[in-house]
Amino acid sequence: YIPAVEKGFKESLQNGVLAGYHVDSLKVELLDGSYHAVDSDALSFEICAKQAFRKACAMAKPILLEPIMSVEVITPEEYMGDVIGDFNKRRGQVESTDSKPGGARAIKAKVPLAEQFGYVTVLRTITSGRATSSMEFSNYAQVPENLAKEVISKVKGKAEVI
Repeated sequence: YIPAVEKGFKESLQNGVLAGYHVDSLKVELLDGSYHAVDSDALSFEICAKQAFRKACAMAKPILLEPIMSVEVITPEEYMGDVIGDFNKRRGQVESTDSKPGGARAIKAKVPLAEQFGYVTVLRTITSGRATSSMEFSNYAQVPENLAKEVISKVKGKAEVI
């Protein structure tokens, strides 16, 4: 019945305990088990693994993570303050501002991906179309507690409606 236990845990990883998002990584160690020749079946062991996953995750105090992006904006110097201000509104952290030839500035920041939707349009508006940007994945970071509560309550609200 070990494959059934493994299947139960793998399925549980796809729907995490907090908001239904997948669990990134997990180590499971099966120490012992027993079965009854008449009453045991694969489905029972699969369900048992799913229940064990939920119980263990609740005890581990899980957190929500969000992708953080490395963003670089090259802009004329007169728009630098507006670009930095926009990063601050988006929960971004400016890491550096470097000078470029021709009076341009390169601004490097780390910004949550959730805050970056529609950013190129806003950047064009702020800089009159004179800035360029690039973005790539950097790491995962914990979602701030107030936003995590909001996400979890939205998901639980949807579950109650169904």
